[in-house]
This record gives sequence, C-alpha cells and structure tokens, in this order.
Amino acid sequence: MSQNVKTLKMVTTNQNKFLEAKTILAEFSINLTQVEEERVEIQADDLEEVAKSSAEAAACRVGAPLIVEDAGLFIQHLNGFPGPYSSYVLRKIGLDGILKLMEGAQDRQALFESVVAFWEASESPVMVFMGIAEGTISCQKRGEGGFGYDPIFIPSEGDGRTFGEMSPLEKGRFSHRGRALRKFGRWLTQTR
Repeated sequence: MSQNVKTLKMVTTNQNKFLEAKTILAEFSINLTQVEEERVEIQADDLEEVAKSSAEAAACRVGAPLIVEDAGLFIQHLNGFPGPYSSYVLRKIGLDGILKLMEGAQDRQALFESVVAFWEASESPVMVFMGIAEGTISCQKRGEGGFGYDPIFIPSEGDGRTFGEMSPLEKGRFSHRGRALRKFGRWLTQTR
C-alpha cells in the first residue's frame, strides 16, 4: 500500500457493518469502499480462523488491499453460544429466540468479539486485529438503533443502555468492532 493512498475495500453485504467501519476508519484518514459480495465463510469455532480464511478467499476474487470482519456474541449461560455462529443463529431464531433461551438465567454475562482481517498482497500474511466488548444480555429488546444483537447487549463500560439505545458514535466508543478497527487503523497508519 503506498504511503499516500489509504484506500481499501471491505467485503461485506452488511451495510450497517460497513457504515460503522467507514466512520471509525475515517478517524485514521482511511477511505473504505464496500464490495457487496457474499463472503466464503468456513464453519469453525474460532473467529480468527473464519476471518483469515474469508480474507484469503475474497482477495482471490476482488483483489487487495481489503478487510473482512467477523464477529460473534458469546453468552456465558449458554456456554459461549452462539459464538462464531451468531449470524446464522440470528437469522434462524432471532433476538426473541435468544431471550427465550435466557429466560430465568441469573448469569447474563456475555461478550462480543470482533476480528478484522487485513490482506494487503498475496506475498504478505493476513494480519488480524481483535476487539472485545464485555457486557450482559438484557431481559428484553431495548432500542431501535444499531443492528444484529444490539438491542439486547448492554456493554459493561456504558451507562446501562443497550447498543440499540445508543447513537452510532456512542456505540463505536464501546463496541468490539470499534476496538478492532481502531487497532487496525493505528497499525496501518503507523506502518504505512
């Protein structure tokens, strides 16, 4: 990547995820463009493995430099479920299904994990950057903002609101994705 050019692609069909990433990476003068293409996603219990594999597959189709991001919600009461299968579980049982599984649970601890995988060129390794947000699962959906699990996740560092009750800028300060993207942004601007 040239010293003057800080433009790269993000492979995702999720417009909300792209806009969140674009806003955060703009803090580092990185221009992000979206490639709306379904990612090839292996089934694995490790988010890093999934993100790296997706980045390698995407680079073959759309070229580099690019990033992909994979995230998972790990709920302690459910032994880490849905974890790397969060997107699938959300499509199949939704937030109401997760809340049903959590009925009566005293332990509502959870964490969001995000892995950003960056591929610059075929001769370079895929670089990964992880971010974590600890919190709890609410007893009901709260808020109309955000996407995915945002209406049921209360970050520990916040003020008791769910991500769904926060503005995108507020969420970006606490979110797993914001943390992973900022690690990546700092690394990219310091090494390029």
